[in-house]
Amino acid sequence: MSGNPLDKDGIIKTKKRESSQRGETRMSRPSASVFDVAEFILVTKGPLTTMKLQKLVYYSQAWSLTWDEGPIFPEKILAWANGPVVYELFKKFQRQYQISTTKIGDPNKLKPKNIETIRAILEYYGDKSSQWLSDLTHMESPWIDARRGLAQNARGCREITHADLAEYYGSLEPSSKTN
Repeated sequence: MSGNPLDKDGIIKTKKRESSQRGETRMSRPSASVFDVAEFILVTKGPLTTMKLQKLVYYSQAWSLTWDEGPIFPEKILAWANGPVVYELFKKFQRQYQISTTKIGDPNKLKPKNIETIRAILEYYGDKSSQWLSDLTHMESPWIDARRGLAQNARGCREITHADLAEYYGSLEPSSKTN
């Protein structure tokens, strides 16, 4: 099982080249919210379980920090027992198993580079089950490191930082595929 879309149709090579051609700066300020990202995902993929939506939002943020050198949304990602969770998204849909719209998200707030990143994520991770995605996050160091010292099923509200995400996912880029 690999959580690395590096080999998927040259996605990283293309994304890296395009972001460097645009001259984008490191860690630009996000213009969208997690709900804007979630709404774009739901409009594109259709109804999803809340767990799968959480994981797709997580991977969108993680790879945006790597490819675009900045976050898509400002909300924190927490390392919960079932994997990464954005609390605001959880709170809004905590009693729902499946959702089809956020009702408050606006995909038009996303920048073109954000849309490109999210589409790449959906192409690579979109057909995976929510359990597969959760299992994958449990094998990756950002979640593991944030949960260090907690029992396997213990609740916890430790943040998975942007720095940890950028460092880990950036390390997955093979040198032959970078600029």
